[in-house]
Amino acid sequence: MTDRYTKGMQTRRAVLGDAHVDRAETQTSDFDAPFQAMITEGAWGTLWADDTIPARERSMLTLSLLAAMGNFEEIPMHIRATAHTGASPQDVLQAFMHVAVYAGVPKANHAIKLAKQTYAEMGIPI
Repeated sequence: MTDRYTKGMQTRRAVLGDAHVDRAETQTSDFDAPFQAMITEGAWGTLWADDTIPARERSMLTLSLLAAMGNFEEIPMHIRATAHTGASPQDVLQAFMHVAVYAGVPKANHAIKLAKQTYAEMGIPI
């Protein structure tokens, strides 16, 4: 393991929580292990581990980009991560409102729907 992998795993656990990472690790196979190592080192060990942008803002950026690009499948995971990053539901709503203006109302509308569902599952009143 590289230092970046170790740092990435620490950051990944801090942002997504141990339960999520443990589930992902048990589902990793020989086939996708190289991909998992790449995202752990790159996304988590380099990008998310960099303290230039605080985790709260990084969460809001990530959610905005996921919605703007229509990558809705990852939104619930990153909504759940806000419990660790400090981005509030109001922060997330503002991020999705930016998506509406700059990337399209339908994308923001769907992202908000997913956020509402995920916050309800988390027991967070909005």
